[in-house]
Amino acid sequence: MRIQVYYPRHAWTLSVYFLAGSFDRAMKKLEESLDFLQKQEEKLWFWGVDRAEDMGFSAEFLKEAGLKLDQRNEFPRKATSISLAPEKEVPAFVLGPVRRGLAELVAAPRTALAGD
Repeated sequence: MRIQVYYPRHAWTLSVYFLAGSFDRAMKKLEESLDFLQKQEEKLWFWGVDRAEDMGFSAEFLKEAGLKLDQRNEFPRKATSISLAPEKEVPAFVLGPVRRGLAELVAAPRTALAGD
């Protein structure tokens, strides 16, 4: 799952991704990732922007949370967007659109196979 975070406090964007083997694991990892990305904004900004020459540390810091830097330039057009308050817990209802979008993506290959 790809996540693109815009941090308005410092006006910068961070793109990360993670892999998950199931729908339930993807949703759990998404919640954990959003929590991490919110709580670690200052560290991520410092190592990702202020100290950009040391991206190795930034990548290692993300790796500890099970995330990887996403180097791709374009983000999918059909992406679900959510806005979260900095350093606040993610309310479950906010993830509803993400859950539906992911469920559709998971179901799409099954539907294609059933039609063959």
